[in-house]
Amino acid sequence: MASSSENKDQQHPLWGRDRQLINSLLGAEANDYNLVELARLRIRYKGFPGARDIQADLDKALAQWQLSESELFAKTRDIHAIAQVYKGRGSQRDDWS
Repeated sequence: MASSSENKDQQHPLWGRDRQLINSLLGAEANDYNLVELARLRIRYKGFPGARDIQADLDKALAQWQLSESELFAKTRDIHAIAQVYKGRGSQRDDWS
């Protein structure tokens, strides 16, 4: 039998920062930077046991931009293949946590 702690939603350590970003994505256009940010967050929260509000809003952003997840990932692969989207945007470290 699973313990009650295994069934509880967890809070992602980057929830606060990600919440602000998602709020801005929901009111933004689907430009290259916003598309790659949405894809990055989809990867971060996929299968995460918690942050249901963020996961729901990621779905809303996809619907708002009329994309499926596979279409989003295809577009962002193309974007990354031809451009350095994050160049000059702060920290040089990758943030895939």
